[in-house]
Amino acid sequence: MADADPGTDDLLVERVDGVAVLTLHRPKARNALTARLIRALRAALAAADADDGVDVIVLTGADPAFCAGLDLGEVAGSGENLRLALTRPGDGDLPPGLPWEPTGKPLIGAINGPAITGGFELALHCDILVASRRAAFADTHTRVGVLPSWGMSVLLARAVGERRALRLSLSGEFLDPVAARDAGLVSEVVAHDDLLPAAHRLGQRIRASDPATRTAFLASARAIAAQGTAEALAAESRAAAAWLDRGFDAGGVAGRRAGIVAGNRGQLADPPAASNPPGAPGAPGAPGVSGAPGASGSGDAG
Repeated sequence: MADADPGTDDLLVERVDGVAVLTLHRPKARNALTARLIRALRAALAAADADDGVDVIVLTGADPAFCAGLDLGEVAGSGENLRLALTRPGDGDLPPGLPWEPTGKPLIGAINGPAITGGFELALHCDILVASRRAAFADTHTRVGVLPSWGMSVLLARAVGERRALRLSLSGEFLDPVAARDAGLVSEVVAHDDLLPAAHRLGQRIRASDPATRTAFLASARAIAAQGTAEALAAESRAAAAWLDRGFDAGGVAGRRAGIVAGNRGQLADPPAASNPPGAPGAPGAPGVSGAPGASGSGDAG
């Protein structure tokens, strides 16, 4: 049974049979993160976590992208979204490195298109990722000229291995969904039109588990994974804060944006065949190049 929530213009919320679906909804800007959208997402996740009628949460984006990261127009202007993205140790707000207050419920990322930089970090903070064949992952922090503060330098290496993570972050190359699956970043690659149905099917399988045991297991698994993570995220946060304090050139972001977008267009070329096994003719390598036909890259964000 579906239960629509008005949400905001930038974030749509729907509840279907115990699954809350949160959709980033700035499609013309590739769902780039403004301060308003960051606040709306945090509030919606907290509301879903507190809702007794919700057992599983799904995060996705309005086509053609999942999320292009921080809105660079706002970064170069007020910079409010950049300030929200950086929690310095001791600030007393969110712990360093977290884009939102952790939920007690499983969070599935349904990656419908490119997840770039800050958008890639949102995906890394989901518990499970299901990807459309149009999905792609890229870290352009070094190309934008800002250090990560939502866990990229910690979580990406743990997801795909240190050397592949370094290559992705230093080069800005895209990882296609098949390579991402083979690396263990995503659990499943499906046809684009089957993405949300696949996320719902997974949500229902999760809901079939014993609720109390599921909650306790998820908390335990996260606690185990977090051993040492808090210290690493705090170190990343200190590095990002020091970089900004050194004299971050927000105006230079606008100058670099055109080159970033053009470069992304070049990499978002032919979508991979999700059914190809690794090493088969036509199967993408790793890092691979992927994207929806006609995808235009990062839009307003890096």
